[in-house]
Amino acid sequence: MSMFGDRLDQAVQKAFTRPIPKSAPAQMRYLVKQLKGTKAVAQMLRVSQRTVERYVKDQIKKPRKDLAARLEAEVRARWQPQIRARAREAAATTGGIVIDTRARLGYAAPIGSTDDSRIRHLTVALPPQYAARLFDAQQQGAGDRELQDIAAEGLKEIYFQDRGRRAGDLEEVRFTDVEHLEFDL
Repeated sequence: MSMFGDRLDQAVQKAFTRPIPKSAPAQMRYLVKQLKGTKAVAQMLRVSQRTVERYVKDQIKKPRKDLAARLEAEVRARWQPQIRARAREAAATTGGIVIDTRARLGYAAPIGSTDDSRIRHLTVALPPQYAARLFDAQQQGAGDRELQDIAAEGLKEIYFQDRGRRAGDLEEVRFTDVEHLEFDL
């Protein structure tokens, strides 16, 4: 997954009402219930079906590091889907999304302006339409570049142009060299 996609997922996960199961057997039981069988879980985690069954019965309690990481990632990706959907919907319709970034930002503008890129630390609340575009693009499998372009458009409209009150001739915003990125709903 991309950096932008991961950060969007982390923002949505802040809306969870309960923590994910902590132990490997509990996580395995959750996945078996979600995927309706041990065979599907075994294929997804790249382990044998018997290994999954042993976790479910508490015969194995401590997975290898690589399996523990895959197991937690798969549980986290499926945890509380309704809460996740509600948080996305709220951000896309009423709340918007806050982007906190430290990156090189510059813009293309007419000759005579100071359009040089420079490292800026911005915390900007983007309106709901940008949250909707970000989540829609993420769901459609958009890459880092596409998500970054949507965020750059939002920063252009809200930060640089102040919703059309200034810099009307600003053409495009360059959003590169991202050092820090965080989203919040």
